[in-house]
Amino acid sequence: MSPTPSRVELRPLTLADQDEFCSLVRASAELHTPWIQLPAAAEEFQEWMRRFADGTNRGFLVRVRETGAAAGMVNINSIIRGRYQGASLGYAAFAPSAGRGYMAEGIAATLRHAFEDLRLHRLEANIQPANKASLALVQRLGFRYEGLSPAYLYIDGAWRDHERWSASAPSPWTPDPSLPEV
Repeated sequence: MSPTPSRVELRPLTLADQDEFCSLVRASAELHTPWIQLPAAAEEFQEWMRRFADGTNRGFLVRVRETGAAAGMVNINSIIRGRYQGASLGYAAFAPSAGRGYMAEGIAATLRHAFEDLRLHRLEANIQPANKASLALVQRLGFRYEGLSPAYLYIDGAWRDHERWSASAPSPWTPDPSLPEV
């Protein structure tokens, strides 16, 4: 039996997405607070986009194939090569499309991209303990719980505790050439 085709696709986030992105962030303020802070104005967006310039961070929009609408965003942050071959995962749904399973499909596509194309070995998702929807999402996708990181990220004016969840590349896995052989 072949897998069901995904209803979404990942598209690299670009400066041309500014107006749509900021508008969706403003419309999603209630959904995002206090879990994540995303740029809601042009200047903030342009500053935020600088983080993707050197390839250490990758940003994507999760777009609904049928309509082209942006259902959410996903970042692969702080890519580290060498013996680690890992990164952290950031994501947020946009309110108009939330609750329809698009982000589960978008993060599944992100995992495939990270493990197959970027050839990472590990992705971490760090989630505030009270963010039940996000915790349920990573559990559904097979992430492993690894522990609590006290005062992990500064969000919404305070250092917030986060649960650390991870996913590893499936076996067999082809490592990135930067992985030392010994």
